[in-house]
Amino acid sequence: MARAWPARLAGAAAGAANGLFGGGGGMVFLPILSRAGTLSQRKLYATCVGVIFPVCLVSAAVYLFRGGVSFTAALPYLTGGLVGGWIGGKLYGKVPTQWLKWLFAAFLFYAGGKYLL
Repeated sequence: MARAWPARLAGAAAGAANGLFGGGGGMVFLPILSRAGTLSQRKLYATCVGVIFPVCLVSAAVYLFRGGVSFTAALPYLTGGLVGGWIGGKLYGKVPTQWLKWLFAAFLFYAGGKYLL
């Protein structure tokens, strides 16, 4: 049971990042989960998505309850996100893990640069 505490703390950090920034919990959770070293690279990405999905639902519910959601502004992104998520899920297992690592790192650098500017 003592090993569960680091996982709970990692989940709390991912949830806090997701709640504070409106997303990005996966950017926190993926490096933490990868340090555990118990999952293959493919299962690591899938597990990260599996954990972040309910965290995003909770964050979205809080935003909705507090009146911070504009469905008209979110709808085009939601539609594209659903299509992109479906395509990404279909490509799961077909994209080399080395590409996934580089794509994830490139996205982090791009997003970080956009936030700073």
